[in-house]
Amino acid sequence: MADTKMGLLVMAYGTPGSIDEIEPYYTHIRRGRKPTPELLQELIQRYQLIGGISPLARITRDQVEQLEKKLNESEGPSFKAYLGFKHIGPFIEDAVLHMKEDGIKEAVSIVLAPHESTFSTKSYNTRALKESEKIGGPKIYSIDSWYREPAFLDFWSQHVKDTFSRIPDDERNKTIVIFSAHSLPEKIVQMNDPYPDQVVETAKLVAERAGIHQYTTAWQSAGRTPEPWLGPDIQVKIRDLFHEGYTSMIFCPIGFVADHLEVLYDNDYECKNITNELGIHYYRPAMPNTHSLFIESLANAVKKKLTEKESDQK
Repeated sequence: MADTKMGLLVMAYGTPGSIDEIEPYYTHIRRGRKPTPELLQELIQRYQLIGGISPLARITRDQVEQLEKKLNESEGPSFKAYLGFKHIGPFIEDAVLHMKEDGIKEAVSIVLAPHESTFSTKSYNTRALKESEKIGGPKIYSIDSWYREPAFLDFWSQHVKDTFSRIPDDERNKTIVIFSAHSLPEKIVQMNDPYPDQVVETAKLVAERAGIHQYTTAWQSAGRTPEPWLGPDIQVKIRDLFHEGYTSMIFCPIGFVADHLEVLYDNDYECKNITNELGIHYYRPAMPNTHSLFIESLANAVKKKLTEKESDQK
């Protein structure tokens, strides 16, 4: 077993690595329809407001490198990591083909998103499996969610506690933690999609670990489509909580795993503008990025999938 080379397929949404990549990236998200000049300029301006381009591309590659290293420090098979993106190259299919070309026979796949949904992790894993079937391997063992990993919950609870400790004593009873995740179309509720419940459960588990009683959940970064999306929207929630008497808010985007546009712009710019307008104190703990607890949580999820695979084969 120790000499077996195991593939590690890490999948993520993807982000442009330069200004020139924004238009093709946006076009891919829009299923081949080019954005209007106005929409494109709006997106470019958002990137400019967070420093010119998202740091996500670099962070994602660092996360994959650290995860591969962590796994290869443990007993068991030797892992070779491959990165595949949903909306920009290298695409998920490219990564599966690369594994095949390298002679990888078996692989574990994990998405850099903690919660399971038909619209997110399931779609990534489905694309990987379809490509694998099309080219005759490798055999892929998919992880659908990993939000219950203790190290992941510990990361967030520790950061919430640290943030809370910086708030003045006389302000703490007027402080609330807002746990958020990317909104998805509301129709997933009728589909019995596990995503909404998993996000709410994550918030509960983190709050319990952190000893926090004043917390809530909200949704952010909804798409611009006519159909309804999951709510309450975080920007509406801020105003509602302010009217309830809260004057300090800790923003925890638990559905995301790195600094990127949805956090650096949607939270740190849009949400912060509202808190500034209302005179509310804005706090946001650091994102997981390559924190050791986060990498540990991913590694443990991969190891559990391997154990499950070996148990099924007996």
